[in-house]
Amino acid sequence: MQTSSFIILTGLSGSGKGTFLHALEDRGFFCVDNLPLGLLTKFYELILKSETEAPKAAMVIDVREGETLSEFPAVYEELKKNSALTVSLWFLEASDAVLVRRFSETRRPHPLDPNRGVLEAIAVERELLAPIRAMADHVLDTSRFTIHELREHAVRLFEEQQAQHLLVSLVSFGFKYGVPIDSDLVFDVRFLPNPNFVPDLKPHTGADADVVEYMNSFDETRQFLDHVYAFIDFLLPQYEKEGKSYVTISIGCTGGRHRSVFIANAIGKHFMDQNYRVKVSHRDSEKG
Repeated sequence: MQTSSFIILTGLSGSGKGTFLHALEDRGFFCVDNLPLGLLTKFYELILKSETEAPKAAMVIDVREGETLSEFPAVYEELKKNSALTVSLWFLEASDAVLVRRFSETRRPHPLDPNRGVLEAIAVERELLAPIRAMADHVLDTSRFTIHELREHAVRLFEEQQAQHLLVSLVSFGFKYGVPIDSDLVFDVRFLPNPNFVPDLKPHTGADADVVEYMNSFDETRQFLDHVYAFIDFLLPQYEKEGKSYVTISIGCTGGRHRSVFIANAIGKHFMDQNYRVKVSHRDSEKG
């Protein structure tokens, strides 16, 4: 995130836009919820004329806007084209099941139409917001987050984007526990020799020296890593050129304990040696 920022939050009702907005407010953003679309350009001009050295503002525009919401894509395109600030559109969403549960827990009606069933209202809202989602600079699925986790995630995202270099986030996982939903790239390493079938190695993880030595003893391991290094070496500069500030690369094996951990660590070291900011996490390495 560059120093001067103008952020528009939108997305499905119940997806956490208010929580995200409050997290930005805590980071020094001037925040407005449910700003009428007709005031968007005027609000932008006021922020631009602010005496603040590095103005930062965020607002929520969503289905509460009513019929004029259909005008938003044209207004946003014009604003972004002529903007002197860094303008970005964030779209928040979640699965139907999660949204229904959240509405049930809060006992609030859906803002689109209190007389509709929640599930029906969600379907209509998805359709109404589809053109805006298609033009979003960032799409965030909040299904797996609690309110506190979403707040922390929002803060982390914007802190990471303030840094000067692309953040490479590597996540090892087990396919039997599901693919991480925030993955930009996914590599399946279940074809590699499996230390789980070696009695002396089974209790260990891919971070342990004996497992590392075992994995490195196979030609296919070294060949795979060489191909992956070359592929990501090509991709990362393209992501940076596009303005992407972070990329999440997930590496999966069956249980997420041996092969995926080893590969994630190896890729992480490769890019740390190239002075990228790297974060490596092993989601399932301690599971049974």
